Amino acid sequence: MSYSGRMQNEHYYSVFFAPRGRDRMYDLGMQIAQLYLSPFDKLIGIIGEAGSGKSMLIKGMFPGLELTNDDNGINMRPLPILDQSEDGYFRAHTYHLDIRFESAFTQIGTLADAIRQAISNGKRVVVEHFEMIYPLLGFNANLMIGVGDEIIVSRPTIFGPLPSELHDKVSVSIRYRRMAHTAEDLCEIFLPRAEYDRCFHRDIKHGFLLAFEERPPKVDLDELELKVSTAIASDLPISYVDDGHVRIGDIVHPCTGPRTHVSSTGKVEEFRLLHRIVYDPIERQYLIAGRVGPGIGGESIDDVNDFNLD
Repeated sequence: MSYSGRMQNEHYYSVFFAPRGRDRMYDLGMQIAQLYLSPFDKLIGIIGEAGSGKSMLIKGMFPGLELTNDDNGINMRPLPILDQSEDGYFRAHTYHLDIRFESAFTQIGTLADAIRQAISNGKRVVVEHFEMIYPLLGFNANLMIGVGDEIIVSRPTIFGPLPSELHDKVSVSIRYRRMAHTAEDLCEIFLPRAEYDRCFHRDIKHGFLLAFEERPPKVDLDELELKVSTAIASDLPISYVDDGHVRIGDIVHPCTGPRTHVSSTGKVEEFRLLHRIVYDPIERQYLIAGRVGPGIGGESIDDVNDFNLD
């Protein structure tokens, strides 16, 4: 029996927390590539809203790949995938394109034809907003990734999932990730300086963790929650400054995911802190846990272990 390169056919669906920082997204992209990407995959479909971190994930999965439009608005022209030569000797092995962006300049049918040609030439194509091009392609991606509150990795078959199904999931859930990120940064702003300097980030479903090593943080959680809740009630505007900073009201705050925020603090729904510091004996860390979003349980001491099951 010959080897067809389909050893991963049994993989159907994996879910990761979607981190909010640039470095963590790069690292997760590298991990996903190592675990799930096959050298035989020719079409990679990426699905997610603007600001969800798709580009960071792609850069982690494919180090060195030049994106045709990046977060700084530098756009490659002519679009490389539309300029394929017959011999292709000096052409890239992997093409990238953003369907939502490119459809403003090129007929979407032309983009579909270019993808087919690249695949037939043995090239790999990484397609952002894959759900937009799928109806014209007529075939699914080898590997499909949705980026929302969680990152969903799927290897579709003729039985699904369809790109539209993945899009429906991540387009709804991204709001929780944006709310959680804003609440997380507000907590950082109001932490005592000594504690802020040593904290780092972990993730829980519909929320965030501020982690501290060696000793528990010296912080009044009731006071911290009140300060953050007051800032949320003030509905302060939030705006991108640069790749390393976000502006919340009049404060410019360090942030490596400055696009993954709500537009103002008032859009953070039902923020609350767990009113005790949790110790993780496995990682040897002390954790401050925050949650956002309506109708989510798991706030009492007795059901902390159910946070990720909500």
